[in-house]
Order: sequence, then C-alpha cells, then structure tokens
Amino acid sequence: MNVLIVEDEVDIAELIQLYLTNENFVTEICNNGIDALDRFPIFQPDLIILDLMIPGLDGLEVCARIRQTPVKKDPYILMLTAKGEELDRIIGLSTGADDYMVKPFSPRELVARVRALLRRSLRGADSSQTYQTAHFTIDFNQRSAFYKDPGQDPTALDLTPLEFDLLATFLSYPGRVWNRSQLIEKLWGDNFFGDERVVDTHIARLRKKVEPNPTQPMFIKTVVGVGYRFEDDAKSS
Repeated sequence: MNVLIVEDEVDIAELIQLYLTNENFVTEICNNGIDALDRFPIFQPDLIILDLMIPGLDGLEVCARIRQTPVKKDPYILMLTAKGEELDRIIGLSTGADDYMVKPFSPRELVARVRALLRRSLRGADSSQTYQTAHFTIDFNQRSAFYKDPGQDPTALDLTPLEFDLLATFLSYPGRVWNRSQLIEKLWGDNFFGDERVVDTHIARLRKKVEPNPTQPMFIKTVVGVGYRFEDDAKSS
C-alpha cells in the first residue's frame, strides 16, 4: 500500500514515514501543496496524509483538486490539523477528506487510523456482489456506483472511497435505520477516534451527489432523533 505524506514540518513528516515504513507501507514525502499535486498522479497513493497548513497550496485546496482529478485509484485522505477547531474539520471533510486527526497525535494512533481506512477498501475488493435498486447499482468488485432514472441510461457517480462505502452500506440494508454509532462501527470499526458528528458531514456530501434535491432527500432520509434510513423502490429485474 502506498501512502503519500504531505507535511511541511520535516520532523513530523519523517516520524510518520518511520512508523509507516516499519508497518511495511511504501511512503513518499512532499513538503508543500504544489509538489503534492505533481507527485500524486505518478505515485498513485492508496492513502494521503495531508496537513491542513502547508505552503504553496493549503491542504483544503490540495484536497479539493485531488478529488477533482480523474484517476484510476481514488485515494483515502486523512487530514491533519493543528488547530483542532470544529470549523476546520468540517471544511476539510466537506472538501473531500475522509477522516481527520488533530495535532499533536500519537504515531501509533495514526498508523491505526491509516489501517482502519485501508481495511474498508480491502473488504470491498474481496466481494464480487452487485446490489441494485430501481435507481442505484453498486458493484463491490469494481467499487463503482451508478444512478439511473427509469428509461434513462445509467450515470456513473463520482464518489470518494468513504462515500462509496456509505452508499454501499445503505443499499446493502434497505429500509434499516442507522444511528451515528452504528455507521461509525460499520465504516471505521474499532479504530474511530473522532466526533460522531462527522457522520452528518459525510451524509450531506453524499446527498449532494445522489439526491435530485439534497435539501429534500428522496433516498437518504433523516429519522428524527435516531439517524438515517435509505429508501428506494424494490430491486429492478
């Protein structure tokens, strides 16, 4: 597994690299946003550790540009922030990051978080199932998702890895009501260390990509006081 470390503080970057290398990850370091964008399509990382405050282009801009770049392998993005403010985390997640950590952090915790993110992609690769509803098709083997209106050709959905996993979870259990804790357990497992409200941010991002009107969702419904439920018509033939 390839991990790109984008961090301008040399000591921190090298410490992260040391711990990941000891866990058999292949790593590269970029010290600014411009170099990261140049190196990203060549190195093809499975995961990017991206500091929010880096020179050249900041982490938010780098994250947004990576998510807009068509690549064969869409990486997970773990964002680092020294501020620890909720607004920074929300902005980072809305830009396309999958998870975040606040500095200072334990290197061992960072490695655990990296493994938790990557395990999701490995689970998806092990499955050859396809789930289909009237409007959506999920292919676990190809990790691809499509939206289709009746009588229309299907349209590929441009989802981040975490958005794919979230939609796949909903489609796999139609009609089930999920609270935040259950979704965290399903997607992150035991290695989640953040705020449960991160789920709401990811739900909002997913709705923007799958709902005709995200402010009045047809498919991902809010169950007040409980959580979320996916609704669609019965599986098509």
